Amino acid sequence: MPSSAGHRRFAAAWDWLSRHESARERRLRARLAGQATGRVLEIGYGVGSNWPHLPADVDYVGIEPDPYMRERAERHRPPGRELDLRDGDAQALDFPDASFDTVIGTLVLCTVPDPAAALREIRRVLKPGGRLIFWEHVNARAKAGRLALGAITPLWSRVGGGCHPNRDTLQAIEAAGFAVEDLRRGKIGPLPAISGVARPAEAAP
Repeated sequence: MPSSAGHRRFAAAWDWLSRHESARERRLRARLAGQATGRVLEIGYGVGSNWPHLPADVDYVGIEPDPYMRERAERHRPPGRELDLRDGDAQALDFPDASFDTVIGTLVLCTVPDPAAALREIRRVLKPGGRLIFWEHVNARAKAGRLALGAITPLWSRVGGGCHPNRDTLQAIEAAGFAVEDLRRGKIGPLPAISGVARPAEAAP
């Protein structure tokens, strides 16, 4: 699958920001990525921020459409760790049905042009009983907050690598046929965020 044009400046900024995450954000990544089991697909691995927190025994495949992110991620590849890294698009995953036990997506559904398509693809490639592990920007619940996020989104998206902080990501996950477990709300900087685990609804306990 061909690469996207990419965002050179944003990739550089994101690399720096990722290396200076707060202790709370690092703990959150560790809690989420540490739950991965079996064959794992990470969509939009960025600069590899989740790699240090993956269990040692997982079989990892990561896709990232931005060539500048992939270039920077190579600088952070853990020595001695087998990682299958590919150019790829979450909206059209080049994998067979039911081929992964875990899919990880952190701060990625805010950037894909069609998150509903990406979520359909994630559900397709998950094995029965598989899990989607997520951490995402999400629209505010209060009207004033929603208006503010709607107002900043056009500019934010242009400078932030396509990020849309005003998406109703939780509703999109549920609309794609997932049952959400262990939902937690918080913030990424000043922006509302959610994290948790979701399973295809028919496989949820």
